[in-house]
Formats: sequence, C-alpha cells, structure tokens
Amino acid sequence: MAVFSLSDFADHEQVVFCSDDKSGLKAIIAVHNSNLGPALGGCRMWPYASEEEAVRDVLRLSRGMTYKSAMANLKLGGGKSVIIGNPRTEKTPALLAAFARALENLNGRYIAAEDSGTSVEDMKYMAQFTSHVSGIVDKPTDGGTRSGDPSPATAYGTFVGIKAAVKAKLGRDSLDGLRVAVQGVGHVGLDLAQQLKAAGAKLWITDIHRESLAEAAKVLGATVVAPDEIFGLDVDVFAPCALGAILNDQTIPQLKASIVAGASNNQLGESRHGLELMKRGILYAPDYVINAGGIIDVYHERIGFDRSALVGHVEGIYDNLMEVFERALKEARPTGEVADAIAEERFMR
Repeated sequence: MAVFSLSDFADHEQVVFCSDDKSGLKAIIAVHNSNLGPALGGCRMWPYASEEEAVRDVLRLSRGMTYKSAMANLKLGGGKSVIIGNPRTEKTPALLAAFARALENLNGRYIAAEDSGTSVEDMKYMAQFTSHVSGIVDKPTDGGTRSGDPSPATAYGTFVGIKAAVKAKLGRDSLDGLRVAVQGVGHVGLDLAQQLKAAGAKLWITDIHRESLAEAAKVLGATVVAPDEIFGLDVDVFAPCALGAILNDQTIPQLKASIVAGASNNQLGESRHGLELMKRGILYAPDYVINAGGIIDVYHERIGFDRSALVGHVEGIYDNLMEVFERALKEARPTGEVADAIAEERFMR
C-alpha cells in the first residue's frame, strides 16, 4: 500500500506505524500539521476491515483536527491515532501501555485523548506511561465536578451553534417552538436534546440502539421515529449526532429541514454535497466548526482549567459560525468551503 499516493494524504507531516508483538498492538499515529502547536486529537480503537481502511481513517481524521483547532482559535495542530482491534474483546492493559510508550517516543508532537473505542479511564491508565494524554482531569461544574470527558462541552457548543444557524437562516433568537430532528442520542446527542428541550424546542429522535432510544424518549418527551424516517421529517433543523457521511446522494433529497446543524464528524459524504445543500437552500453548519467544544475543553485542561474561560471559549462557536455564514452568503459559496478557507488562513500563515 502506497501512503503518499492515497487521496486522503494531505501533506501530512508525519505518519507513524506502531506495533508490539507481546500485546498485539497495531496502531497508526498521524500528525497532519503543527504550525499552531502540538497535534492533538482522539485515539480511536476500531476493528478495521483492512490496514488501508485504518490508514485512510487516521489521515482523514487528523487533517480534520487541524481545521477544527484552527477554527476554534486554539494553539494546537491536528493529529489523530487509531488502534486496530475490537475494543470490547482486544483492549488490554498491556496494549494500552504499549501504545502509551509509542506516544512517549514522539516527545509531545502528538497528544491523545479519548475517542470511539477508548475512554477517559483508558487515558488515565496510559498516563502512567506517558505525559502526552489529555482529557483526564476532573473539572468543576456549577454543582460539583465532572470527569475529563469532553462530551458535555461538545454538546453545549453544538447547542450554541444551532442558535447561530437559527439566527442566520430564520432570523430568530429564541428556540421556543423550534422543530428539531436529532439523529443519535448517545452521550452528546442526548445532552444536546436536553438543552434543546429546555429552550422550548419540539423534538423528534432516532437511534440504532433501541434501548438508548426508549430511555431518551422518556427523558425528553420526544417523538420516536425509525432511523430511515429521520431525514424526511417536516422540521426546521436536522441535527446529525451519530454516523459520518450522513449527507449524501440518498439522504439530501429527502431533507425538508432548512438547517443542518449537529455534532457528528464528517457529515458530508463528499465535499460536493455541501454545494448540493446550498443549491437546495439548506444552511449547513460545518461539522468541525460546530462540534469543536470537545477539543476546546481538552485545550483548557492543558493550559490551566478555568470554567468561565472554557464556557466563554465554547460560546465563541456562535461568532465563528456567523463569520462562516456571512462570508458564504457574500461569496455565494458553500459554508464548508468557506470554513476551510478561514481555517487555512489561520494555520498556514
């Protein structure tokens, strides 16, 4: 497999392949860009069907982290790591320790945090072997403390981003009566839906995990729909909070929402789908701009946590999105293209 010729390779600074026979570790670390600071991004553990699939995933995700951090005005670069394996059956203390030692060998060029298939507890364990993990410090809240899990900040940032999109598209400051379809009610999706409910929104929800969906419906008083029905609902906002590549040739024609704004990563199946949304008059909040709350949370942990500073920084997602929306309207370009251009202006200077 030729890495440099892959379509997902985007002038990455460094790609490291890590292995350890004793633990069975097979992992890849990708540093995309470090112009603004050390590369930071989640460590994902997944049973990839092939090594090429794993390489493509880590290249694509690490590039996305560069753009996310730049748009969030963070002094961080973009990186990501993947461990090949089933996290439910193949994750062991020995494997995590071996990966942590591989991290340590990079001398801080890449900093890992939890992601799909890994947890805050995994990062805390790895911290015994490396100082280059983050998202592990318990943080103060109004009523006590919470874990290092950054998902609450992701949910709040997405809520703020929805308010920006509603203001830009519908000219409304209030979310009272807003109709929102939430796809995915995991940690972030459920938290977001609760904030939307508290703001007076009417909710329709779906999830592939039926138990989680039933419990969420009770908490939210929301209308439950089947996974394939969520796209065609007559709502104001479609909020994808689960799978990537969810906006594609099959789903976009079904959308009746005038806004797409949600927490999931890599929502566009292909970049051209951003143009398709624009042609249909649908305002798209670029995923890596609206869901940056998590990386902002991790960043503030590293610089000395101050809750008011974190909240203020996350609320800055509103202004970031308004800049994207206003420039996209002025230039008649898709919002995703404009967000990319703004990010590049920041990290390439």
